[in-house]
Amino acid sequence: MDLVKSHLMYAVREEVEVLKEQIKELCERNSQLEQENAVLKSLANMDQLTQLSSTQISPAVEVVQEAEKRGGGGVLRPGRPLTVLSPHSTLGCW
Repeated sequence: MDLVKSHLMYAVREEVEVLKEQIKELCERNSQLEQENAVLKSLANMDQLTQLSSTQISPAVEVVQEAEKRGGGGVLRPGRPLTVLSPHSTLGCW
């Protein structure tokens, strides 16, 4: 019985370490995306920000389509993903 318990505890500890690493990577990615979002918002004009805040269904797609219609303006580059985060999307990272 102790052998089974020891094996399970080892497996759980190993899984916890894997999950901690995944959380760390996701927190780092979230931070990068928040910085990118801040930069994009600072480069956007008021009309774009108003349109973005008024459309909650696939806002990134609509912003990209609008930018393509206007010729991009040098802000959105082909091949670079646009990430739009809501103000409520922060993760509790430690």
